[in-house]
Order: sequence, then structure tokens, then C-alpha cells
Amino acid sequence: MRDPGLAALIGNATRRAFVRIVDLCLEERVDALLLAGDLYDGDQTSMKTARFLAEQIRRLHEAAIRVFVIRGNHDALSRITTELTLPESVKVFGGRAETVLVDRDAGSLPVAIHGLSFAQPRAPESLIAKYGPAVAGAVNIGILHTSLAGAPGHDPYAPCSLADLKATGFHYWALGHVHRRAVVEGPCTIVMPGMPQGRDVNEAGPKSVTLVTIGDDRSIRIEEKPTSLAQFERIALDVTGVEDWPDLVALLGHAIERARKRCAAEHLVVRLRLAGTTALAWRMRRDLDLLKAEADERAAGIGASWVEKLEVDCQAPGADAGSSADPLVELHRLIGEDILQSDAFKAELVAIAEELKAQLPGGARDVLGADEAQFNARLASLAREGTDDVIARLHAGHRGVQP
Repeated sequence: MRDPGLAALIGNATRRAFVRIVDLCLEERVDALLLAGDLYDGDQTSMKTARFLAEQIRRLHEAAIRVFVIRGNHDALSRITTELTLPESVKVFGGRAETVLVDRDAGSLPVAIHGLSFAQPRAPESLIAKYGPAVAGAVNIGILHTSLAGAPGHDPYAPCSLADLKATGFHYWALGHVHRRAVVEGPCTIVMPGMPQGRDVNEAGPKSVTLVTIGDDRSIRIEEKPTSLAQFERIALDVTGVEDWPDLVALLGHAIERARKRCAAEHLVVRLRLAGTTALAWRMRRDLDLLKAEADERAAGIGASWVEKLEVDCQAPGADAGSSADPLVELHRLIGEDILQSDAFKAELVAIAEELKAQLPGGARDVLGADEAQFNARLASLAREGTDDVIARLHAGHRGVQP
């Protein structure tokens, strides 16, 4: 993120969300916190992160709140997971399924926590069969990191079905892995809480954790509790017919203001996508930096609002016609239909991209896609965007348009 203030906000937001989770545990005087995997993202070695986590868990330990943790496909790689010394109130499940009976007051319902971590970042087969049987007479709670039947953008991880989970006889399943919240209530309540804080616009929407209450009759009651410091949102805006720059800027401001009113988080971070047919199409493309500055100013005036990016997918009146008297419109069509589709152009584009990718640090080499299909799609998108930028500048100069 190019805005230092926004980068600092998002860079610290996940930790702030975890602090809010601990605060919630203390306020609600819960018996336990369940963490269903991916506490870290990859091979995390920062001792600053380790100290932060230790401080927060110490707060729970001092309040006699148990913590039950399983490792997911991301934190299976983390050295901190295996090296950090944690209080005895913390149970990190290993690679063999275990069942832990929670110490409770005499006369209270017995509670059994079932968990299983995976030592490697891949788990292509279901892990359900590895879990022990439900403990008779107890409230049985399972913790599992799983992609269930699969989810877009998530690798398959310990796949299983809802029927598989229900067949265990457990009363509650706490799931991790998929970043979007999903709930199935009933005799076996299943909760995929999502994540407590989105990290980018691809993780848009409100984020939360789940507060679970077990009744004396073994009934399960769940409450969604918001945790995110900053909420990402995508806003699509139709600018068809807008002819004046001030009107366009006002339209952006109104869209941000409406989103801010709907947002429950402390901060709103939006990506605006402008589409439609407008006489400002070329100027918007050419002066995107100026339009972004205008949007930033409106967001600052609204308060606690940020514009992460502007995307423009607009066309000038008549640009979609089969032929045009405007030579630049015709040039745009020829580039899109002929040059961008030619094998020679694609080969040259790939060569340039491969050269650039080789100069990137290892952790950034997926920026153009994690596989060949994503790589080619990203290059095609960049080529189209580049064409639009070039034509916009030519058009502005051709018409003598001034910013």
C-alpha cells in the first residue's frame, strides 16, 4: 500500500484484532479460547511476534482461561509453533489426535476437547477417522482445520463433509482454514468463523469470532462478535452519463459516505471500481492519480475512511461501435483485437515478465500468479490496462484536453 498511514493501519490490524479477542475472553469470563489453525502465516520467525503472542496468552493464563490450539497448513511451517514456551494452561495438539477432559467444578457438565494438528502444509485426505470417539456423558467439542468440500481461493486441506462431522457424535465443531464465516446449527453445531481481521480487499466484509455458550441441557448457543479494526469493501460505481469532473468527484464521495455508514469496524478501506459510458473516460484513465487524490480527500473528510485503490473500466461514447470516425478509438480496437492476441506479442510479454520475476525476492514471485494459468491471465490483464493508459494519453493530447 503506497499510503504510509494505511500501510501502518493494516500492518498492525491483525494484532489489534487478536488483542480484541483476548479482551472479549476476559470480559465474558470464558472457560477456554479455541484456535483452529493458521495462527501464523508461513515460516514465521519474528521474535517480536513471539513476544506479542506470549504476552496475550499470559493475560488469559492469569485469568485461568484455557487455550486449545491446533496447527493449520500455514503455521505447520512456523518455528514459533514448536519453539515458543507457553504456560501449562495452553494445549497445542500434536500430529496424533488427542482428547482432553477439561477440569470443571463438581456437578458441572464434563467437557471433552478433541484436536489434531498437521505437521506438514499438505493434508489431501480427511482427518476425521483419526479423531477419537465421543466421550460418553460429556459435551464433545472438536477442533479441525479443513477446507470442507472445497472453497475458492483455498487449497484442499483435510477435506470432509458436514455429514462426516455430524456422524462423530460431537456437539460442536470449531473449524479453521476458510476465511469466510459459515454456520450450521443443530444437534451438532458447526462453525467456520472465518478470520478476525481481513488483510486485503480480497478478504472484504465484516470479520468476527464466535462466542459459544453450552447450556446445562447440552444445548449450544452461538453469538457472532465483531473484531476487525479495519473493514475492506469493494464498491462498484456506475458513472454513465457523468460529464463534469466535479460531479464525478462528488459521486465518489457519496459512495464512500454510504459505505462508511454501513461499516461496523473502526476504519473502512474501500476499492472503488468505476464503470460505464462517460465523456470523462479518457481523462479518468489519464488522470487517475488526480482522481485518487480527490477520493482520498473526500474519504479523509468523512473520517476513518481510506481509499485503497481506484479501478477504471469506462468507455467513451461511441467507443463500443463496430467502427468509429475517431482514429484513436479505431487504434484501441486494433491493438485489442490484433496485437494483444498475436503470438509474437505474447511471447515478448512473457519474456519481459520472466526477466522481472527472476529479479524479485523469493516471497514475491507469485505476484504475477502462482501457476501458469494465473500468470498468463495476469499478463493479459496488464496488457489491456497498459493499452488503455496509452490510448488515454494519446486521446488527451489529441483533443488538447487539460487537467
